[in-house]
Formats: sequence, C-alpha cells, structure tokens
Amino acid sequence: MTTDAAAREIPRYTVAVIGGTGPQGKGLGYRFARHGHDIVLGSRAAEKAEVSAAEVTSRLEGVAGAGAARGASNADAIAAADVVLLAVPYDGHDDLVASLAADGALAGKTVISCVNPLAFDKRGAHGQVVKGGEGSAAESAQELAPDATVVGAFHNVSAVGLWSDDDFLDEDVIVVGDSVEGKQVAIDLAASVTGREGIDGGKLRLARVLEPFTAVLISINRKYKVHAGIRVSGLDAH
Repeated sequence: MTTDAAAREIPRYTVAVIGGTGPQGKGLGYRFARHGHDIVLGSRAAEKAEVSAAEVTSRLEGVAGAGAARGASNADAIAAADVVLLAVPYDGHDDLVASLAADGALAGKTVISCVNPLAFDKRGAHGQVVKGGEGSAAESAQELAPDATVVGAFHNVSAVGLWSDDDFLDEDVIVVGDSVEGKQVAIDLAASVTGREGIDGGKLRLARVLEPFTAVLISINRKYKVHAGIRVSGLDAH
C-alpha cells in the first residue's frame, strides 16, 4: 500500500551515503536533504566528499525545511549516521563492505543497498549473475555485515531524475528485506524521492530481481531517450 507522505509524520534521519560522490549517491543524498533529512556524503577521500556536499548544499539554498549536508570519510560518515546507504559500483563492493564491517562500524545500523550488479556489452546492459543466481549485492552485504540490518531499495531510480529540479519523481520505490523495521526506514526515505512512502516488495532475496531489472530500464531509456521509472498500479484501493 502506498501512502502519501503527508498522511503520517516521517522520522528525520541522518543518512551516511557511501558512494556519495557518484551520481546515484549524490542524487539520493540531495533528495533526502531536500525533504528534511541530514546527510553525510562518504568517500575514501574526505576532501572529495566535501566537494560533493558543497554542491548539494548549493542546490538546497532557499529550500524551506531542508536538512544539512556535509562530507566525510566513509568511516566518519557511518559513525555520524543512523542509516547507511550503499551507492557504490558493484565492482569492489564486497571488499568495501567487508572493510566497513571489519571494525564493527555497521553493527546495529540499517543499511540500504541500491547497488546494481550490471554489465555492458555490444547488445547493451544486462544483469550479472551473482552466486549462480542464488544471490544479490544486497544479500552479499548482509552476509558480510551480519550485525547490520540490510534492505534493498532505490535500485531503479534514475540519477538524472534525482538531480533534477522536480520536487518529486513520478515513480515508486520498491523495498525488499527480511526486517520489518529495516524496511520501514527505506519506506520512509522513499517519500523524499516520490512524495509517497515506498512499497514493501517482500524478502531480501527478491533483490535478485530488482537489481538486474535496472538493465531493462536502461534499455528503455536508450530506446525512447527518457529517464523511465517504475509505477506499481492497483494499490490505492488497499
């Protein structure tokens, strides 16, 4: 069931965006901050993250009720946050998550993965097969950080749309995970992107479907020269 964000008061979160200097991470961070959440963009190099945070802050000038944006190293960003968003390329994903989890930094955190294991060849984009079809980036993150609560969300949202001037994007955010509480955090944050709460799409293993589906949207976007998203119909009656 989708719910208009105005129908209930959504908690204010502090979100560490790991991969916050990339288009997807910076765009999601901007959306969260635009609608009242505080963000810490993380990077291996704090200076690089600070530059991206300054860009977000500039975009937020004059936006009533906007949250704060700053940059930091990955470790410092996580330490300052309630929620961690993984918005990094799949290449090197496992090594990065393992390093972040090694010292317990992710323990007790809600970790939202929007990582898409994609590959490209002369026929276009396609999903990589993870663990012989029995895994996903989100599931790998949960295995590598067992003391965190990992959910999958925001896989199919266009980075171009996120950085646009539109107040909200005309699409839905599907959230998957094995924790009701963890999914609720991502469902809440989805309202910053679409103006309505995200949709509970089921268990974490269904990230195996959501992650490679991004390749279909890339194909549609190239064919029609748009920035397509996903809308789920039939929920308004529930």
